[in-house]
Parts: sequence; C-alpha cells; structure tokens
Amino acid sequence: MKAIKKIWNAITTLIVAAVVVLAILLVAVRLFGLQVYTVLSGSMEPTYHVGSLIYVQKVDPFELEAGDVITFMLDEDTVATHRIVEPVPDETDSSVVRFRTKGDANDAEDGSLVHYKNVIGSPVFTIPKLGYLANYIQNPPGTYVAIAVGAIIIMLVFLPDLFEDDKKNKGEEPAKKEG
Repeated sequence: MKAIKKIWNAITTLIVAAVVVLAILLVAVRLFGLQVYTVLSGSMEPTYHVGSLIYVQKVDPFELEAGDVITFMLDEDTVATHRIVEPVPDETDSSVVRFRTKGDANDAEDGSLVHYKNVIGSPVFTIPKLGYLANYIQNPPGTYVAIAVGAIIIMLVFLPDLFEDDKKNKGEEPAKKEG
C-alpha cells in the first residue's frame, strides 16, 4: 500500500507542477511586463509559427527601425505581429511616426500604416504549439474543461489523505472517561 501511495504522490506532484508551469507561462509573465499572444495566422512564418505563443515586451516606438518586429493593434479586436519595412514620419507633426509593415510570409506590404500609439511592443521570445492550448483554455468549452481538470486535480491530491483519515478513525477506540 505504501508503494501505491508513493506512486500516487509522484503522479499528483507532476500534474500539479505541470499546471503551475502552465499558469506561469500564461499568466505570471504579466508581472514582468510581458503580454502573451497566440499566433493565429501564417503571415510571419517561419519566424513565428501558427499556434505559437509570443511574449511581447513594451518598447519605445521612436526607437524602432526597419527590420524590427512589432505587435500592434490592427483594429479594436485584432492584434497583429509583422516586421517594420520602414518608419514613416508625419509630414506635419514631427512627434508622430507611423510604420509600414509586412508579414514575412506575405508578398505585399500591409494596406495601412501603423500609428505609433497602436504599437503594443516587440516579441522577445516564443513557445511553439503552446498557443493552441492557451487559445482553447481561453474560450468555452475549453474554459469549462480547464476548470473541471483543476477540480479533479484538487480531488486527486487530497483523496488519499481523506481515506487515510477514515482508516485512522476506524482503527482507534474512543477514550474512556474515568471518574
């Protein structure tokens, strides 16, 4: 029975460790100023593969140059990551810069310029394939599956302790009062 308990503890420890690492990769990195995005299109292949997670750090848009990769708001609902072809200074206001961008796998440059205020940052590293899992967890039914898996993990961790307590209670006789 002790061998089974040791194996059980090892398995649950590995599962909990995997969940903690996943939580760090998806959430805790925000504490270090990184934002996490999933690559949903092949426009930046082979630099960033579809399904990868990219970790983006804020940058000063006025220090960006041609060749730098930026993550930016394309519109209210869409974030894109493309390479800067060239910075385009505003002709009337020198405090404004826009960027001509292009995906590495795209034949043509993007149709509109990216205003410097729409630049979120530059990718600092990527983890291939993890974006598929992150995207699944962030949207139903994946959210519900993740919650259920979390509840099951909690039960698996504490289940052996519950049975052990029952065995101890059954094996002990109540104390007799002397008087």
